[in-house]
Amino acid sequence: MKRFALVAAVIAALVAVSTAQAKTVTISVSQFVEHPALDAVLKGFQDDLKENGVEVLYHIHNAQANMATAGQIGTQIMSENPDLIVAIATPSAQTCAQALKKAPHMKGVPMLFTAVTDPVAAGLVDDLQHPGGSITGVSDMLPLERHMEMVRAFVPGLRKLGVMYNSGEANSRSSVKLIREVGQQLGFEVVDATVSKTSEVYQAAKSLVGRVEAVFVPTDNTVVESLESAVKVFSESDLPLFCADVDSVRRGAVAAMGFDYYRHGRQTGAMARRIFAGSLPADTPVEMQEELQLHINLQAAEAMAVPVPDALRQRADKIYE
Repeated sequence: MKRFALVAAVIAALVAVSTAQAKTVTISVSQFVEHPALDAVLKGFQDDLKENGVEVLYHIHNAQANMATAGQIGTQIMSENPDLIVAIATPSAQTCAQALKKAPHMKGVPMLFTAVTDPVAAGLVDDLQHPGGSITGVSDMLPLERHMEMVRAFVPGLRKLGVMYNSGEANSRSSVKLIREVGQQLGFEVVDATVSKTSEVYQAAKSLVGRVEAVFVPTDNTVVESLESAVKVFSESDLPLFCADVDSVRRGAVAAMGFDYYRHGRQTGAMARRIFAGSLPADTPVEMQEELQLHINLQAAEAMAVPVPDALRQRADKIYE
């Protein structure tokens, strides 16, 4: 009898484990805008969970770069009662965090941000190593010193660098502050061209023509969504455009040093799996992606009248002919 009881207990335990593994979790996703980098984050996140056997019911929302819509999405997510909230890009992370604070019934529900440049400045966590609360995630904070060195390699005599960004995005403000600091060290001045919506990108680009020797776009969701408008202006004006987002090179920027955002999404997926396994966001340090890729677009370089240094060409991870 004891033997049969033991077998029955083992079978019951296996059934319990199988049931636990097969449990479907609900994840609500708030993505700020559709563009290749953020789309790749979502794809990487979903692929990681699927390949590791996590059954998920997704509620996916996209704010189309509208802050008011992002706020509405945050509120809507609170009514979906998800097991996990995932916010892609800083504006969506901020609005979801604000909505989470106002929803007592969601207390303890974990939230992961991803593709967020400066989570401390954005008010998402107090400390990168010890987030506290129910929010943590993966940051795409860039080593902007290396980006600026890349720009200087293309434009050795750089004295004025135009930077296009949405001043309403906390991630962009943090990036531009760092670019100014690096500029002081390297001897160039930063000239702002700010936008508040995608329809302003074309005019912002026009405003830089004749005033700067090169233009840089950080990981700014608003400008990146309408990047082709800027590419058109700069191609007609022989003004080289550089970006922090490698997907922008395929779309017409001369070069970029950035992350593989698909891998960024998979890294976020791995963090989500640890949270589902019992890790607490409060004790889960914010992670960074450290490996940078260099992409170069030779056709864009020719159109914008900037030579491609041999040293950069030889070490590029991807070259668009």
